[in-house]
Amino acid sequence: MPVIEVTKRIKPQANTVYVQPANKCVIVKNGSLVLVHRTQKLNVTIDHFFESLAEACGSRGIGVLLSGTGNDGTAGLRAIKVAGGLTFAQDEQSAKFAEMPRNAIRSGFVDSVKSPREIARDIHQLVEHPYLRRPLTESEAEQAGKSEYEKADDLGRIFLSLKKQTGIDFSNYKFGTLNRRIQRRMALRGINKLNQYARLLRGNAEEVEALFDDLLINVTRFFRDPKLFTALRKRFLPAILRKKSRHGELRVWVPGCATGEEVYSFALCILETLGQRASEMRIQIFGTDLSEAMVDHARAGIYSSAIEKDVGPARLKRFFEKRDSSYQISRRVRDICTFARHNVITDPPFSRLDLISCRNVLIYLSPQVHKRCIPQFHHALNPSGYLVLGSAESIGTFDELFDVVDKKNKIYVKKVVPTPRPADLIRYEGPLFGSTTRSTSIDATAFSAQLLQAADRIMLGAFAPAAVVIDHDMRVQQFRGQTEAFLQHSAGPATLNLMQMVRPNLMADVRNVIRRSLKTNKPARKERSAIKFNGKTREINIQVVPFKAPMHDKPWLLVIFDETTRTNRPGKLSQPLGKTASQREIGQLRRDLAATKESLQAIIEEQEATNEELRSANEEIESRNEELQSTNEELETAKEELQSTNEELVTLNEELSNRNLEMMQMNNDLNNLLDSIQLPIVMVDNNLLVRRATPAARCAFNTLESDVGRPISHLKPNIHVPDLEDLLRQVIRTLVMYERRVTDNAGRHYSLRVRPYRTADNKIDGAAITLVDIDEREESDGSKAANAEKQFSPRK
Repeated sequence: MPVIEVTKRIKPQANTVYVQPANKCVIVKNGSLVLVHRTQKLNVTIDHFFESLAEACGSRGIGVLLSGTGNDGTAGLRAIKVAGGLTFAQDEQSAKFAEMPRNAIRSGFVDSVKSPREIARDIHQLVEHPYLRRPLTESEAEQAGKSEYEKADDLGRIFLSLKKQTGIDFSNYKFGTLNRRIQRRMALRGINKLNQYARLLRGNAEEVEALFDDLLINVTRFFRDPKLFTALRKRFLPAILRKKSRHGELRVWVPGCATGEEVYSFALCILETLGQRASEMRIQIFGTDLSEAMVDHARAGIYSSAIEKDVGPARLKRFFEKRDSSYQISRRVRDICTFARHNVITDPPFSRLDLISCRNVLIYLSPQVHKRCIPQFHHALNPSGYLVLGSAESIGTFDELFDVVDKKNKIYVKKVVPTPRPADLIRYEGPLFGSTTRSTSIDATAFSAQLLQAADRIMLGAFAPAAVVIDHDMRVQQFRGQTEAFLQHSAGPATLNLMQMVRPNLMADVRNVIRRSLKTNKPARKERSAIKFNGKTREINIQVVPFKAPMHDKPWLLVIFDETTRTNRPGKLSQPLGKTASQREIGQLRRDLAATKESLQAIIEEQEATNEELRSANEEIESRNEELQSTNEELETAKEELQSTNEELVTLNEELSNRNLEMMQMNNDLNNLLDSIQLPIVMVDNNLLVRRATPAARCAFNTLESDVGRPISHLKPNIHVPDLEDLLRQVIRTLVMYERRVTDNAGRHYSLRVRPYRTADNKIDGAAITLVDIDEREESDGSKAANAEKQFSPRK
């Protein structure tokens, strides 16, 4: 197989190996391998490539992580799995360096762990599977579900297997998402037909658990979408904290928390915002998920070193504890986070919350579930509490419950209005009326109150005029009395807007009266408006009364339809005042003309106000356009500066590369020199920590390779130098070489020399200990002395 180095852009060919050049990055773009400048740390090039593969290929991508060191590739496999692709990692038995695949396996982003030969065999089978040839789009999946799956009922059997083992009913999830995930598991198992996979699930608890994890898509990361957390820290968290007392309570809920990264991200963001106040305020952050395994993982708070890409060094140092090749959230952060298993569809929500972050959960649920979840979130939040949704999510038709405060980051604030439907917090399953004496007996006071309420309802229905309560956005909040004669539902999407419900011949009068009431903040009235209903013509009075509601600063309006006259003959209006028929007709026409003029005047005033608003908006847009132009010029200037800086960095990088080569050569020369002279040499720094030791020093000082970095006091040398540390400190302090004769445990003689360690710029950075074997010289000197003594000794 040819091996080719990637240059600029290459269309990959089969049976070819492509390698990445030094100091560059390779990404996948439009079916080609593209060479780009490296913009991240040196150890994440595989992550960069895998992430581009996930973006370009989606669910057709396959990521394989083989032998290697470090944690590169883990974040990339996460991206491939989120996109629906398949991920493999080499097993530790066959890997020469198992650290890289081991980190990915521990993260939970790997679908299959096998030897390279087995991985190749599986990929050969996978490429023929329909899931990889052309995955179904969501609309196609829906059609397939209607034509095939519902007829065969295989999907129902799969849901039944899941519900029996996990207790979760997935029938409320979107079919397109379910189908893609089921097809993905079928591809990994080498199964093409859905009924075969349904049979496999019946007696295979391990596969049911794997499918359950895939359907939940338990993939997340720290500070996902950094702009959102920046907005929370700068704008919304301070707004929440301003409403809290000094020793108040801050409560946050994160449904669908997966392995807990988002929960801890909110915790870190809150602690950074509070600063010194963190110890004074009670903080409770609830993270919930369907998977018990994910909840346990989140509760432990242990993550691979791949999080270094998302969490900065300052946060790692402040909020994490390093554990081998992983990090654990510190205890003080874990103490404010509570994790539990919870089903957002069926279980009751938490209460008295200041913030709910339900991101990328609702997109997998059906519209029927949305109609339950959004009102529950509204019920659970405190007044002016915030709801955060994912980029592809919205509150749907519930704009009467929430206002958008940050459209870009999908942050909503709760409106102080009644929740429109019950939150289903208590499920009553017993009979409506019990048969026991206790259930049928009613307290006398309660009975009287019920009688009074029933009588009031009869009186209001029989004698009170029809009316509606509307808010400042013209939305009807409450109907009172019989309003069908005045309001009607038009064809099309359902709405509660009063101006779209009122009958056409009343629209101008109602609009005019409401406008006058809002303008003066006083009751307004329009008399003798004509209306036709069921073939009868009637005259009614329209009255609008503004009033204030508790905990709401904007006015509410009560619109009253008071019927003044009733006729017994259909089509006959009560006779207006006048002597003759023509006079009466002229009077009626004058009244109609006056009403029309008044309505037209109101419309003209509204149009002028709208034009003025549009004019001011246009001026703001022009001002923004000028600001954007100036910003664009600044960005162009910054781009040129960055290009210049980049050229300087490239030059500096080349110089550093050359310097590294020189240093490597010098290091090799030094190592060979030390090995060739066969002298025991130990170098220490100013703190007396071992910096380097020659191989010959192992016998004299009992050193090992792992002793580098340890204090020299931890060594137990074979030579007798009890004051070695004092000698080293003395030499470092006085800069004078010291020499002494010493002996080892075997009685051999050595010359111990201690010299100061000088750097290239003549700075003292420790000391060097050298041992010279002088045993033979000592023996020679001893024999000479003995001979001399014999020669000059007196004879007997």
